[in-house]
Amino acid sequence: METWNYFNYFTEIEEHFWKKRGAHLLVSPLDWAVMETWQKAGVSLEAALKGIDHAFESYQRSRRGAGKPLKSLAYCTDAVLDAAEESQEAAAGAQAKTNGHGGAKAEPFPRDELKQYVERNTGLLRKGAERYAVTQAAIASFLTGIAESLGSVLTLLEAPGAVDLEDLERRLTILDEKVHAALLTHGREELMLKIRREVDSQLAVYRRKMKAEQLALVEKQYLQKRLLDEYQLPRLSLYYFS
Repeated sequence: METWNYFNYFTEIEEHFWKKRGAHLLVSPLDWAVMETWQKAGVSLEAALKGIDHAFESYQRSRRGAGKPLKSLAYCTDAVLDAAEESQEAAAGAQAKTNGHGGAKAEPFPRDELKQYVERNTGLLRKGAERYAVTQAAIASFLTGIAESLGSVLTLLEAPGAVDLEDLERRLTILDEKVHAALLTHGREELMLKIRREVDSQLAVYRRKMKAEQLALVEKQYLQKRLLDEYQLPRLSLYYFS
């Protein structure tokens, strides 16, 4: 990871999509799920924005683009992945020219703000544990354990020397995955059914356009996003740092 501009990955894509549509609208849970699949696939911000531009150009040339706005980022998936592939090929050629150059770099995230981010999320996890202590004890117990693990990350941020952001991100990603697994395992069946009906309805229009593996990833991210919303829990990865 050459740059750590995680904090603006989602907001930049949101704003770019709004500008292309010509309307400042809330991004839907489906759109968030799509963005998260791009992030997890390693799609750079530059490639995502370029792919969105290409998707809008293609859409406007099509019959569907006559007087009808492009409604979801799901339509942009193929164009974004193509742009990402082009970007990776270009980066591979440029890397050889830049190796061995450049001195020490300042930390991309202020240390105090990183600590505040971790402390805030630890507090939200503890509040979640308290909220479900009676009604969903298994989830409450799990959230307490995750909060303790996240709290231990503060020790890394308080240590002297530069923070190993890649290792920090690995730790946070592992905790994110544990939270998702707990919600999938112990979440209410009625809620899971409701969310799966939502995603099936949202994706109905795009099933022919998206590949099976893309659909599976979007469905997974949508489910995770909606479960976190329902249980009022934070994402822990540095991609959500702001």
